[in-house]
Amino acid sequence: MPPPSAASPLKRHANLVFILGLCAASALACFALKGTEGLVSGLARARDLAAVMLPVILPALILAGLVQVGVARERISRWLGANSGLRGLVLATVAGIATPGGPMAAFPLVLALAAGGADRGALIAYIAAWALNGFSRILVWEIPVLGPEFAALRFLASLPLPVLAGLVARRLPGWVGAR
Repeated sequence: MPPPSAASPLKRHANLVFILGLCAASALACFALKGTEGLVSGLARARDLAAVMLPVILPALILAGLVQVGVARERISRWLGANSGLRGLVLATVAGIATPGGPMAAFPLVLALAAGGADRGALIAYIAAWALNGFSRILVWEIPVLGPEFAALRFLASLPLPVLAGLVARRLPGWVGAR
């Protein structure tokens, strides 16, 4: 995947345009159904949500930028690129397991790794490992709620899944997930 700066402006901003279109359609629907008061109330809730989310996402974006600059593209490509083999998928799985926090922490790192030369198999292994076996979630939620035996069994049973997902992603045709 080329670095974000190499993509055309339309491709770079396609997601933003789509989200802005959804926002406009939602605002129109809210206004049509609830009037000005409903629209103002919805915008106030959006402001409150931004006040909660920005302190989480801003440091994650800073971290992603620092990873892009601080770790050489050649190194990321060597360790997590298309030629990294099974080692790259296992490394991405370990990194996903070790990444704390929610999507605001994980996805900016995925973007940084993609820009740094990680292939889609490694990126999918990372996301799958983070979603399935995030260590912080296991410690904070699963062990206290479900018990250590069940948490360990669930962890071990799902441990190979990120690597398998990465292998499948590498075998899919090139147009699937192309940006």
